[in-house]
Amino acid sequence: MVNNTHTRCDLMLFGALGDLAQRKLFPALYQLDQAGLLDADSRILAVARNPMDAPAVRDQLLGKLREHVKPHEFDESAATRFLERVDYYCLDFGDPAGYDALREWHDRARSQLIVYMATPPSLYGVIARNLKAASCCDEQTRVVVEKPIGHDLDTSKVINDELGEVYNENQLFRIDHYLGKETVQNLIALRFANNLFASQWNQDHISHVEITVAESVGIEGRWGYFDKAGQIRDMVQNHLLQLLCLIAMDPPADLSADSIRDEKVKVLKALRKITPELMETHVVRGQYTAGTIQGKPVPGYLEEEDANRSSRTETFVALKAEIENWRWSGVPFYIRTGKRLPEKLSQIIIHFKPAPHYIFDPDQKHLANNKLIIRLQPDEGMSLNILTKDQGLDKGMRLRQGPLELTFSETFEAERIPDAYERLLWEVMKGNQYLFVRRDEVEYAWRWVDQVIGNWQDAGNPPKRYAAGSWGPVASIAMITRDGRSWYEDA
Repeated sequence: MVNNTHTRCDLMLFGALGDLAQRKLFPALYQLDQAGLLDADSRILAVARNPMDAPAVRDQLLGKLREHVKPHEFDESAATRFLERVDYYCLDFGDPAGYDALREWHDRARSQLIVYMATPPSLYGVIARNLKAASCCDEQTRVVVEKPIGHDLDTSKVINDELGEVYNENQLFRIDHYLGKETVQNLIALRFANNLFASQWNQDHISHVEITVAESVGIEGRWGYFDKAGQIRDMVQNHLLQLLCLIAMDPPADLSADSIRDEKVKVLKALRKITPELMETHVVRGQYTAGTIQGKPVPGYLEEEDANRSSRTETFVALKAEIENWRWSGVPFYIRTGKRLPEKLSQIIIHFKPAPHYIFDPDQKHLANNKLIIRLQPDEGMSLNILTKDQGLDKGMRLRQGPLELTFSETFEAERIPDAYERLLWEVMKGNQYLFVRRDEVEYAWRWVDQVIGNWQDAGNPPKRYAAGSWGPVASIAMITRDGRSWYEDA
């Protein structure tokens, strides 16, 4: 598909030879180029510390495109043409003198400048100050930074203050790649364009909500980072709280970035604090032991390469979150995420309350609540579980449960579903911030997560064990069973 809308820009990509850039960003830029969305004069400057020349970098990137772009979407000659846009500069990010060459590169064309910092957050301030000192930036520059921002509320404030010394808030694009997923964006359309759901989206009609982000992989060589972060910082503070906000927020006044983000902040401010007294019933943290994934044995967390054998870092978190406002009073949000779970799966399940008066077979009453299942991965789509009469003369009024299904890859088979980073990069090029996270969102999310982490530290209890290949500690099942409910796969 060719789109005639062109957005000319210069993209400076710091950390261009790191895993994120080579696995996600360059494949996304290649796809945008293939879709006709990159202006012919748009340029890319790859910036990294590796002492290489531009032809060697292009060769390396070509190999990564072959590896990470789906075979039926990869074209060797198109990839080679795309990489002709890429220049390379070897830079010690902490050396101010090296940034003069970046200014000279940008001065050759002076297009809209986008700076993408695919680096550790500790470098954001350093890069920002050095770009400013070298006169590389102006008030039109757009800056993309990856989350999580900081390790807790205090460190996030330091990083955001450093960025704020150089850039205005409307120049900053804090990426959470989950917000670029097609299904996540469809949450807004689903909720606010369809009165069927908009009129039911409250505590009168919804009994509870499940949010699950499961990974079958372990830490994949990220021990140094992950053991300091843990699953709550790595996943809950980032992705899961963003999903919760999109599910729970009130209708925005319009689709502008600040209207949407204002409503998300209201949800974060209304989250009930999880006090030490609530930890036993509202929070479960776990750590995987050796087990089996897809028929293959895998080591436990403490047996991974370079592991600290006494680590108490959690690889699984389950939370019962409650929102103290008129819309959601009494509706629990059960959130869980973990590594070494049975499958890679991200989904949201909205459980609707049953009809107030039930007239069918009493033995089937457990079927009587409808469920809306929103799948983020692996197969993006939505299904609404409804009840109908079973077929056959001998069935009487026996009920059967079945889905009204919308699978994006099948329904829109003529259209390729873009990767999240493609969408997000394209929105940066257009200057749209509605899929990006504002500073106050980051800080309110950290406030809520920090008090949970502080309670863990005060209690001093180790994480509960669960076997790799299971759905987490037994305590996570007990947490939801205590309320007379069950996780979706156990229902």
